[in-house]
Amino acid sequence: MTDAGSSALVTSARSELASQDLILCQQHIAHHSKSFYLSSLLLPKAVRHEAWALYAFCRQADDAVDGDNPGDGTVPVDAPGPLAQQQAVQGLRRRLDAVYRGEPGSGPGHAIDRSFYAVVERTRMPKALPSRLLDGMAQDADSVQYGSWEDLYSYCFNVAATVGLMMTCVMGHKLPASRHAEVLLRASDLGVAMQMTNIARDVGEDARRGRVYLPDELLRAHGLTQHQVMAEADSRRPASQALRGVVAELLAKADAHYQAAEPGIAMLPDGAQWAIRSASRIYQRIGRVLAGQGYDSLNHRARLSALAKIGWLLGAYASGLRPSARRWPKHITSGPADALLLRYCREVEIVD
Repeated sequence: MTDAGSSALVTSARSELASQDLILCQQHIAHHSKSFYLSSLLLPKAVRHEAWALYAFCRQADDAVDGDNPGDGTVPVDAPGPLAQQQAVQGLRRRLDAVYRGEPGSGPGHAIDRSFYAVVERTRMPKALPSRLLDGMAQDADSVQYGSWEDLYSYCFNVAATVGLMMTCVMGHKLPASRHAEVLLRASDLGVAMQMTNIARDVGEDARRGRVYLPDELLRAHGLTQHQVMAEADSRRPASQALRGVVAELLAKADAHYQAAEPGIAMLPDGAQWAIRSASRIYQRIGRVLAGQGYDSLNHRARLSALAKIGWLLGAYASGLRPSARRWPKHITSGPADALLLRYCREVEIVD
């Protein structure tokens, strides 16, 4: 066989392996993150494939620490204990190190790592960015408590805004280089908003894991402590008015970040806007469902039906048809926590 023929066979084999890896990433996301998977189908093909690899890596990390979440507000039966969680984070750090060495591993067990490596190689994503995500996983494993709003922002940035920033590395944006940091701030706003929605929705489930993400600063303003939140969750009774007030205030904070993130969607390439707008709308709607439950998330998980999600996808598409929705703002935009989020963006080396 000629060298050219041999090279063609090697290239074909690599392409086949990459396709098989991508299928495994797709299956992982379709099972573990249904809302994201539905929105991801709206992305252009090349972006969609990299998004699957990226989210599969992030979701794999989350499941390694918390177990396979059944999605009904209960704690997974396979939820690992504290020591196993800490060991899982250490294992994830070793896998990330291998990815950035260009040695993501072989076999089906490393399919997600190999796909993520391809994303890292193309985008030149700084290692500090996914590493910060693992810092957030370590906070979960160590059952870190949050005293202030700033503490909570740090956590939300670690576990959610980093994902939005990685997605921005994949999708790119339309703004001039002079406004690059602004795009990343708006992406961070959306990640923070989504994570605050998650926290508001999962108060009961998290408390039964021994975790309270609601910061002491917020709880004190409503006459509560973390111990009282856990006691309420264990009682299986409806949430107190005080705890409902806490959840309502957290969702109001999330809404401020959704509002700040909205002009950032128009900063993305046209082909990516529908997917991100729909994801934002679906998460915002979860907050509205929770409000309809009287802000009681102790025993009932706010959820959207598949039909409702499709409705919001179509609504996001319709709103995106307006030329003004696709036109990036000429004026400089701002959000509720820009100074703090900019500092975090610099720490993960995505902003100078």
